[in-house]
Amino acid sequence: MVTSPELKRTTVLGEKAAAAAHLGRICFKTGPPVLTGVELEWTVHDAADPARPVDRERLRAALGRHSPVTLDDTSPAQPLRHGSSVTVEPGGQVEVSTAPRPSVAALILATEADVAELSALLARAGLVLGRSGIDPWRVPQPVVETSRYRAMRCVFDRRGPAGRTMMYSTAGLQVCLDAGEPAELAARWATAHMVGPPLVAAFATADRHAGRRTGWASARMAAWLGIDPARTRPVWSPRRPDEDPVAAWTEYALAAPLLCLRHDGPDWTPPPGITFADWIDGALPRPPTTDDLEYHVSTLFPPVRPRGYLEVRYLDAQPGPGWILPLAVLTGLLDRADTARSARAIAAPVADRWHAAARYGLADPPLAAAAAALLDLALEALPRLDLPAGTHDETSRGIRRRRAAAERGHR
Repeated sequence: MVTSPELKRTTVLGEKAAAAAHLGRICFKTGPPVLTGVELEWTVHDAADPARPVDRERLRAALGRHSPVTLDDTSPAQPLRHGSSVTVEPGGQVEVSTAPRPSVAALILATEADVAELSALLARAGLVLGRSGIDPWRVPQPVVETSRYRAMRCVFDRRGPAGRTMMYSTAGLQVCLDAGEPAELAARWATAHMVGPPLVAAFATADRHAGRRTGWASARMAAWLGIDPARTRPVWSPRRPDEDPVAAWTEYALAAPLLCLRHDGPDWTPPPGITFADWIDGALPRPPTTDDLEYHVSTLFPPVRPRGYLEVRYLDAQPGPGWILPLAVLTGLLDRADTARSARAIAAPVADRWHAAARYGLADPPLAAAAAALLDLALEALPRLDLPAGTHDETSRGIRRRRAAAERGHR
């Protein structure tokens, strides 16, 4: 979600209390829940041969003036017509990040137009957007190399191949929601986490990778689960359901090992095992700054990440306009306190079943039952989103199809 730039002031961090205060200011910006955004990511394929590699230069030529500077350091990186920025991930995945909108209807209309513009740019180069959360045809291969991506690969490689799979082969759908008023922050934070496993199961699209069945409903989520849990596990836990979100996130962020250590040279790989708390305590030659802390939290990838708003990161990319369905479901589940309370009650028995959701999807009966009930709740909330009639009807049909699949799963 594109946000307005703010004047930044960089301060040296000499103690953890100062870091905690800074995290609270930048990561949880409270107020009335008004704005919604999406970030849509896709693998990109040759239209005639989807297994053919697509290289950096072909992407740069296709995107033209919309190319990010990671592809072309002379590019103006112009947003798409309705304000979405375009980025390219390390495996050549293309992502659009929308400008936030005050209504879901306005967000859908603007995003549909920007996706159509992006698709047309790619089509002229013989390219198409993927339709699932992981590349069904190709093995993981780097397309874009930067100091950040090289450091990520080096650190992830210490634990196995999951990091490369995530970096080069996966595509996700992120829904960005306002954190809400201070009094409702903890409930919105808990709701966004608790509904995660059943929604992962309901919207899993990533069962094939590199030409074979993976044995996972969402091999994309499996890749995330296989990376260092210090930076990818959920922050909220049913074992500590009433923990203050700011305190939980502060503990998580300071305890996470560094992924990148920026400097003028090309190698940003950090020494193994040094956490941000260690850095504050003097583990490295220079002290960290608030800018270093903000960069560090950009290298943390939990299922829900606070970025001033709540960035819900656990959903697979959807085929075609299918991204509208989980957007409508999530916004519907969180649009009123009573609906969110009902959603938490439904999801509570399965709120920690992330692995089962990725592995089995709707073939897991408890997850399927929770998913069906949540989708029913979302259907009740759908009229409150004030979607145009055609979009409302198509979204309702799509959610009902997912609900029928969930119903079959828990029988």
